[in-house]
Amino acid sequence: MTMQPVALQRPQARAASLLAQRTFDILIAGAAMVLLAPLMILVAAALLLEGGPPILFAQIRVGVGGQPFQMYKFRKFRPDCGTDGCPLTLDGDSRLTRVGQILAATKIDELPQLWNVLRGEMSIVGPRPESLDFVHCFCEEFEEVLQYRPGLIGPSQVVFRNERQFYPRDQDPTQFYRDVLFPAKAKLDLAYFSHRNVASDIAWMIRGALAVLGWVPSVGAALAERERR
Repeated sequence: MTMQPVALQRPQARAASLLAQRTFDILIAGAAMVLLAPLMILVAAALLLEGGPPILFAQIRVGVGGQPFQMYKFRKFRPDCGTDGCPLTLDGDSRLTRVGQILAATKIDELPQLWNVLRGEMSIVGPRPESLDFVHCFCEEFEEVLQYRPGLIGPSQVVFRNERQFYPRDQDPTQFYRDVLFPAKAKLDLAYFSHRNVASDIAWMIRGALAVLGWVPSVGAALAERERR
């Protein structure tokens, strides 16, 4: 008789955890959109002055449970760039505009995803939302990553914040991402999100902010090299 209440606690505890996470996401995203509204207006104006519309870049990404959703970013490539190019941003990418280079370096291009958070498609902290070009990477041991709502910030985003510098010049970057970088990121995410809590999420938010400022050492290259071997 004493075991029945214990068994019932698991779904109840998970539901409470999801509710706490969703409340946290709404509060943080709502406050951030208000506080950062002047910056986002400035970015929008800079993009319009530099190359005209569109201001935003929208792309279908893989969400929780493998469900697709439309993710938003500030546009960092030239307006005439099509959708048939490389799905990755590389070091010295010729598609980047001057404003886009600043947005990419500071991660300010990610701010429109706060709207995705408010819509419930993303979390503040979660795995990187991958494009459909890499949907087949979520197989076997990495399928579990799809249990977690993708996020603006997370272990893989912080550790691999300088990802575009990791691609060897003598290899296809898309294949290198599939074979090396994605597995390294997925392992980081699986190690963290299985025991995450609000306090640890806040810690990753702080690390993410410090990483943008260059105050957190990058170990992404070392992890990528380890995965490559």
